[in-house]
Amino acid sequence: MAFKIPYGRQNIEQDDIDAVLKTLQADFLTQGPKVKEFEEKFASYVGANYALAVNNATSGLHLSVLAMGLKEGERVITTPITFAASANCIRFANGEVWFADIDPDTYLLSIESTRKLIESKPKGFFKGIIPVDFAGLPINLEAFKELADEHNLWIIEDACHAPGGYFTDSKNTINNCGNGNYADIGVFSFHPVKHIACGEGGMLTTNSKEIYTKLSLLRTHGITKENMIENHGGWYYEMQELGFNYRLTDFQSALGITQLAKNNKGVQRRNEISNNYKKAFQGKIKFQSLPKGTYNAHHLFVIETENRKDLYDFLRSHNVFAQIHYIPVHKLPYYQNIGYSNANLVNAENYYSKCISLPMYPSLSNEEQKFVIDKVLEFIN
Repeated sequence: MAFKIPYGRQNIEQDDIDAVLKTLQADFLTQGPKVKEFEEKFASYVGANYALAVNNATSGLHLSVLAMGLKEGERVITTPITFAASANCIRFANGEVWFADIDPDTYLLSIESTRKLIESKPKGFFKGIIPVDFAGLPINLEAFKELADEHNLWIIEDACHAPGGYFTDSKNTINNCGNGNYADIGVFSFHPVKHIACGEGGMLTTNSKEIYTKLSLLRTHGITKENMIENHGGWYYEMQELGFNYRLTDFQSALGITQLAKNNKGVQRRNEISNNYKKAFQGKIKFQSLPKGTYNAHHLFVIETENRKDLYDFLRSHNVFAQIHYIPVHKLPYYQNIGYSNANLVNAENYYSKCISLPMYPSLSNEEQKFVIDKVLEFIN
């Protein structure tokens, strides 16, 4: 049988199509009731007090650093192994990006490296931390929250890979990614290769009414009809801040609602696929470790190999379109050109030299996965 297997893909079913068509025939295409419904259902899903839909997760990250008050020249720590947006949002606010290294086994931002970086500078040198639930593996935000509180830092959780994932804290409480118990804001993505596909889209979650109000104002041009200085009548509004048009549409929200309803089932399937890979590769190939009490939402399944480029090419020659996640952000030309060429991030660079993401999506069939596994093992052997 001839396969053509991407590393990730959306899964759109008839109920998704019906929901979008119904909304296209309704009164509102944008700024209508579906957006609010999606926000409420998402907040309930992750267990946060508030959720705010945005046009994409990059916009969400931008709004988040602004809501936390990031100003020009202020410094924020993030991981080099992530999509560029996790760092770019700091630059959008004219802040300075500082990278701490990753843990070589979980591939997540290392708490030890972050602590060492913070403690190497005077108190108040840094303003915040943006940890990433990389590949769907939730980072232990309890540990980061203790560190952040010690140094008066805020936390934005980049949970774009991890809706449906969780970690267990020291009180034995399960914490869903984005629930706001340990981070000020959580950020999610609804890009087609992610768990919940809206075409483009994102969601911000928080437990703070003050932060939610600020995010809401900045999302819609800084314009409001609440707490106004004057009121000339029903038409009147005020622009109170310089905001943005980062709204999500109603038809995208309708798609998000039906996709969200299927996410638990999707994450369960992703874990079945992960377990199949792990059984096949145990003792032969290194893959991302799973800390105790953590449930990986598995946006990606990453392995490490010494001959990464050869494996990448070999798989493509058999129509398996594996991908690399990610080129370390500090190695991208923009960051090299603004002074990151001497960054000493040994674990991140070692990881990048070996990493390759294998196909991981709920509609991947057992037969297709067996083909991928057979080809990887054929190459390794």
